[in-house]
Amino acid sequence: MKNSTDARKLIDFISSSPSPYHVVENMAKKLSSLGYRELDERGPFNLEKGQCCFVRRNSSSMIAFRIPQERFTSFHCVSAHTDSPTFKIKPNPVDTSSSHYSTLNVETYGGLVLNSWFDRPLSIAGRVYVRTDRGPEERLVDFDRDLVSIPSLAIHQNRQVNDGVKISVQKEMKPLLSTDMDRDVFLSLLSDRLCAGKDDILDYDLFLYNRTKPCIWGADGEFVSSPKLDDLMCAYSAFRALCEAEGSPCLDIIALFDNEETGSSSRQGALSDFLFSTLRRICLSLSYSEEEMYMLFASSNMLSSDNGHALHPNYTEKCDITNKPVINGGVIIKYSANQKYTTDASTGAYVKDLMIRNGIPYQIFVNNSDVTGGSTLGNLSMHQVSIPTCDIGLAQLSMHSSYECAGVEDASYICRLFKAYFEEQGGR
Repeated sequence: MKNSTDARKLIDFISSSPSPYHVVENMAKKLSSLGYRELDERGPFNLEKGQCCFVRRNSSSMIAFRIPQERFTSFHCVSAHTDSPTFKIKPNPVDTSSSHYSTLNVETYGGLVLNSWFDRPLSIAGRVYVRTDRGPEERLVDFDRDLVSIPSLAIHQNRQVNDGVKISVQKEMKPLLSTDMDRDVFLSLLSDRLCAGKDDILDYDLFLYNRTKPCIWGADGEFVSSPKLDDLMCAYSAFRALCEAEGSPCLDIIALFDNEETGSSSRQGALSDFLFSTLRRICLSLSYSEEEMYMLFASSNMLSSDNGHALHPNYTEKCDITNKPVINGGVIIKYSANQKYTTDASTGAYVKDLMIRNGIPYQIFVNNSDVTGGSTLGNLSMHQVSIPTCDIGLAQLSMHSSYECAGVEDASYICRLFKAYFEEQGGR
């Protein structure tokens, strides 16, 4: 059986992190226990050499970094994203129009494989703002039980179900909540969970999540299946590496953004100024001039990490004809002539050399020339911070399904890569 230690740590983290807010909160707790100091963007940073710090934005994005004891001449940055495709619960969500059931009105968040959400045990998690004597207070909530499900229509009532049928989100994807016809049934559940009055619940960002337990499977225990592998497989591995690496003369930093799945254009997304403003404030606090800051940018590098598509056993024609990344084949390096990915010969060569020196396998990902793929956050973050970047990730199947599939060995490979990267003794 394959060594599944890293994969099991990953799925334990995913199981405890049902929303981007929980992802960031769980990481913040661990960093605080390791002596990292939390910074507040509304106050001064007041940094010193040797400090380890982190800063949150909107409770769903995080930047964490470790300042070396000596004056540094480059950044080593890993970026990833905290969000995954799901359904968001709309305001005033309870629909009783069926005359017997209460369902929830939802909208899609990101590009979902819709039929993967039918007939699953689902729950709800996110954040809620509650009115208090001190003003609105943010509270994380996770119902942490099988609470809703989206029932499919029986084949007897839809004989074309296996012929490819367009799914209406508004009509067919409403989660079934209760046989109680009370329009306040959902608000009552929230009130009980938060120990707050219904009238004190001001607003919320709440999402569905799949309660199907992650598992390790396969003839040799080589596969891992779980919700949210895209992109917590990369985000968590980067976080672990920052916590475990011995450090280097560089400023080691992770930048974990929300809203990649919807275009990154929020104030906490990769298109925002979050990374640039944090790097600038680090430099200013440590008495670097603006000129020196831009010299640092030019001397640094970034690994933009997000999973990509593995060769599919049933759809081999969807893959590129000469580059066929497979599960457990190693870290993928992504290329795109149209700049969907940031890798070029310079950054690709740097990362390949790093992996060769550390005995980490790698493989190449490019899209089939007739099958347009998605982009990721690397080329978007360039709009704010122009740092030489290489797009990497891991090969997976069932991307954007509510239950995805990747490789047990790959979970170890990417942890090793990030740790080696954070322990590098110099810049590019």
